[in-house]
Amino acid sequence: MSCGSTTQQKIIFAFVCLHGSAKSLIAAEYLTRTARKRGLDWLGTTSGPEPDAEVPDNVVTGLRARNIDVQGRKPLPVSADALARADHIISFGYDLGALAPNRRVENWGDCPAVSDDFDTAWSFITGRIDRLLDSVAK
Repeated sequence: MSCGSTTQQKIIFAFVCLHGSAKSLIAAEYLTRTARKRGLDWLGTTSGPEPDAEVPDNVVTGLRARNIDVQGRKPLPVSADALARADHIISFGYDLGALAPNRRVENWGDCPAVSDDFDTAWSFITGRIDRLLDSVAK
């Protein structure tokens, strides 16, 4: 009689926003942290077609207020290789067809701008991720 493996395979969610430093970073950090609390081995990654040199102060401050430390993180450019490694791809309004051909890309382009109101964007992003996590529990 063989025993099934109790090792869970890591599921990677690639979040992509213009600068890889706000919407996608919030999503990746919240997904990774919340999934871990629920016993899921999910990892959120973040990137953008025009990455910022650094994470904006309002994002660092907003995440720090929620006990998420991103100080010193450097936004990364989106790449076909990174998207190919992802199990799920979520874009904040950018066409990734050339980088992820024949892949399903979920579009969260209706997310409010983090630069306009961090809390509003946070609520939008975390609400979507909570629904995603809840769908796994069903």
